[in-house]
This record gives sequence, C-alpha cells and structure tokens, in this order.
Amino acid sequence: MSKNDTFRTNQAPQPVGAYPHARRVGNLLFLSGIGPRDAATDDIPGLQRSPAGNFITFDFEAQCHSVFRNVRAVLESSGAKWENLVDVTVFLTDMQRDFHTYNRIYAEYFKDHQPCRTTVGITSLPTPIAIELKCIAWVEY
Repeated sequence: MSKNDTFRTNQAPQPVGAYPHARRVGNLLFLSGIGPRDAATDDIPGLQRSPAGNFITFDFEAQCHSVFRNVRAVLESSGAKWENLVDVTVFLTDMQRDFHTYNRIYAEYFKDHQPCRTTVGITSLPTPIAIELKCIAWVEY
C-alpha cells in the first residue's frame, strides 16, 4: 500500500455517490459518511414501509448497531482497527428523540477507547436513515 490509497469493500454498504469508503493520506484514514444500510441487501435495519413504499417506522437502536458494524468493516478492510479511531462525527436526523439512545449505545462500543466526538443534528440524509458517521483513524504502514 502506498501512503495515499482509496478503499472500497463489499463488507459495508456501497456509497450512494461517486466516492470511496475511505481514503488514506499519510498515516491518517478518512472514512466517508457511513450509514446503517445492510451490506448484503442494502436494506435499512428495522425500517418498515407501507405497500406504497412510504416510511412507517424504524428501529433506531438497530440502525446504531448496524452503523458501528459498517464502520468496523471499512476500518478493517482499509488496514485499521476500531481502536485506531481518533475522531467520530455523528449526524442524527432527530437529535431530541435519538441522542440519548445513541449516547448509550456509543458508550457500549467505546468502553476502553474513546475518540473525540462531535454530534450534529441535521434535517435529512440521502437515504431514509436516521444516523450516519464520519470518522478519522490512524494507520501504520
């Protein structure tokens, strides 16, 4: 691997645009926004739709666990580990409703290793998901 590589993996959902899952520059690995879609089916965990395809309800906890699995998959396919995360930016579509649940689940995944974190409330994401993570990790050569 060179000091400037891009990474894609089938172990995480495919990007919804023309960008890689991650890009390494020097010893830093920058992950593109990673959501909770299932890598194999592209389904959104816990999302229920009406017969017409309209959103009915979703399981936010399932989305949290799925987004962490997807981040881990991108990290590992890019030569990094969960413990290499140094910064996590969290995008929530409903901060008031979901922050406490997210914070509780986040603490389960980051018991012994705590990267810096910023949580941002936004109005929407490109697919009908309620959470997305943007991460930075360090890697060794």
